Amino acid sequence: MRPILFPLIFLSAACQMTPSEDAPLNVLVLYTDDQRFNTIAALGNDEIITPNMDRLVREGTAFTHAHTMGGLHGALCAPSRAMLMTGRPLFSLLEKDDAIPPEHIMMPEHLREAGFTTFATGKWHNDRSSFARSFQHGDHLFFGGMHWPGAGGHEAPLLNAYDSTGAFPRDDRRPVEGFSSMLYADAAIEFLRAPRDAPFFVYVSFTSPHDPRTPPSPYDSWYHPDSMSVPENFMPTHPFDNGELRVRDEMLREHPRTEQIAREELATYYGMISEVDAQIGRILEVLDETGQRDRTLIVFAGDNGLAVGSHGLLGKQNLYEHSMRVPLVFAGPGIPRGEQRDALVYIHDIFPTVSSVLGLAPPATAEGHSLLPIMQDVQAPTRDAVFYVYRDLQRGVRSKSGWKLIQYNVQGDRTDQLFNLNEDPHETHNLANAPEHAERLAVMETALVQASQLYNDPLDLQVEDWGKGQR
Repeated sequence: MRPILFPLIFLSAACQMTPSEDAPLNVLVLYTDDQRFNTIAALGNDEIITPNMDRLVREGTAFTHAHTMGGLHGALCAPSRAMLMTGRPLFSLLEKDDAIPPEHIMMPEHLREAGFTTFATGKWHNDRSSFARSFQHGDHLFFGGMHWPGAGGHEAPLLNAYDSTGAFPRDDRRPVEGFSSMLYADAAIEFLRAPRDAPFFVYVSFTSPHDPRTPPSPYDSWYHPDSMSVPENFMPTHPFDNGELRVRDEMLREHPRTEQIAREELATYYGMISEVDAQIGRILEVLDETGQRDRTLIVFAGDNGLAVGSHGLLGKQNLYEHSMRVPLVFAGPGIPRGEQRDALVYIHDIFPTVSSVLGLAPPATAEGHSLLPIMQDVQAPTRDAVFYVYRDLQRGVRSKSGWKLIQYNVQGDRTDQLFNLNEDPHETHNLANAPEHAERLAVMETALVQASQLYNDPLDLQVEDWGKGQR
């Protein structure tokens, strides 16, 4: 078996597209928080109710194997949003991966320069200065990671109004009565109904279904724990120490996990997703009412996934499919309708893709790749593999052929997990120690090292401690 290579075989990110007469004039990005890939009814989940996400799937192209690359701390939301906005992979961000420096041109910043009116509402988990240089308008803005129960929760979140100075001081935050998703949809709707001459870029960044998972009525009664299926990869405890078994997310419920805990968490998780789906529907209705739907490119995606009972885990601080894969749908002019693609793609491909659809060249600082060729031609070349990162504890690689390797280095203890996702999509059968798969393990280890080097990982996976002591 030959090592897996990672050629950059996509359409060049710097490629200039020529817009057609029916090219979209506007862009709407809908971004959810902690929504994993398999939580949309139209994509195979028959337990969840998501009519508006389903509509986007029917009217657009869904990427069923979209990924976040991970993060260097437990709040994966922050690097995810930086990757979305800049089109840059994890190790091309700042070391801390939260702030976005001025030299990293962002999607709204780029479109603003191209004449778009830019508007944002909801969560901005990066620095305020990067927000200020990107958006000319906004309302109901949340600068932070989550709506803590002691600070209003989702029911009365602490929000900033738009500040033309760009300061957005914490002292100006005010509790706003109303569920967070509804408030963000309200702000977007008000902007969309206002007359304007220029095309718009609207970013609606929901804080749902991130905990605290407190779906409002009627969504709190849509899913009863007893009716929820226990995940096929449910485990009472994780089989070994992954380095983050006591991180905040994992302390939300008692240990060991029970099937009842998994059902309860899934019931509230699905309730939150159905509620945010309804708010997405309100926004889509306004696009229809105002005649803007046929001239608007819509991007729907999630920032990262969540375990919610799988593998003995609740959170996202791991490299399993349920935490690394996210929903990603493009819909609008120039996008094939009712199509699905299983190419391995990243969140940071969204910015170059939007640019291509609009007929714009993305800035040179964007390192992702346009997905438009894949949407237009199912036979178009795609990545051979994707690379995953969590802190300096976990590294992973997944190949296009369906094999996946996760390596752990926790206080000097090394653990390998090798999965054949074609036969074991829930990652329950570790083949790393099976003699008949020794050659495959070696191939995937080579692929992991190649990916680590390609993306400028500061760790050296070829030495025993990954070079941690030298950092």
